[in-house]
Amino acid sequence: MCTHTQTNMGTKTISIMDDVYEMLFQSKAKEESFSDEIRRIMAHKKTGDLRKYFGLISTEEGESMLQDLKQIKITNLKLLKDKLKKELGA
Repeated sequence: MCTHTQTNMGTKTISIMDDVYEMLFQSKAKEESFSDEIRRIMAHKKTGDLRKYFGLISTEEGESMLQDLKQIKITNLKLLKDKLKKELGA
């Protein structure tokens, strides 16, 4: 008795911004598909291996970025609240 099992991987179409496409295109190896590139990137995320990012920015730059992000969050929340007030007629 002989059994043959074949598994076909499905494909999905995703939309990404042009700048993200360029980043993926520039960073993938010549022989690598986009799926391979994304799989490689996600493998780092799953393992939590962030060592390749060490030293890219200083502590001061990181703190400054966090402060900027906090300010953006505050501003966006205020804009959202103002928009909701207008839409609800309050």
